[in-house]
Amino acid sequence: MSDLPVTQTLHRKGTWTGPADWLELSYDDRFFRRKKLVSDGGIGFVADFAQTLSLDHGDALELPGGRLVEIVAAPEDLFEVRGPALARLAWHIGNRHTPCQIEGAALLIQRDPVIGHMLEHLGAELVEVRRPFTPEGGAYGHGRTHAHEHGKSAHAH
Repeated sequence: MSDLPVTQTLHRKGTWTGPADWLELSYDDRFFRRKKLVSDGGIGFVADFAQTLSLDHGDALELPGGRLVEIVAAPEDLFEVRGPALARLAWHIGNRHTPCQIEGAALLIQRDPVIGHMLEHLGAELVEVRRPFTPEGGAYGHGRTHAHEHGKSAHAH
């Protein structure tokens, strides 16, 4: 990794403009502290942050020299969750610390057979889809924590 340019500059969605290369990453791959990356245009670089960050669709990394690389949410295997009691289903999803993308008449979650079975038992209709996944960021702004890290300061503000 030593010969590649290193970036420590992240611009959040809506705070940057101009031309940019792009980099498609899954939801899980958008959560890291240090990672070797290659943009769609073939630009290799290392993102190296002081703490673990959660990158959002539309954020941009600024490389040395000012070149921008936009983060794009990659299509993933998801469940589209529908049902008459969508708010209740959303509560059960959140209670299990499952990332959830909220849309008008549906919820999107990563395909997890255990969570899927629980939701079907609660009356949900599940449809397997493949789409970009951009779940809600949480009550404290950008970032996320893993459920097993309660008590640690893992939020990226």
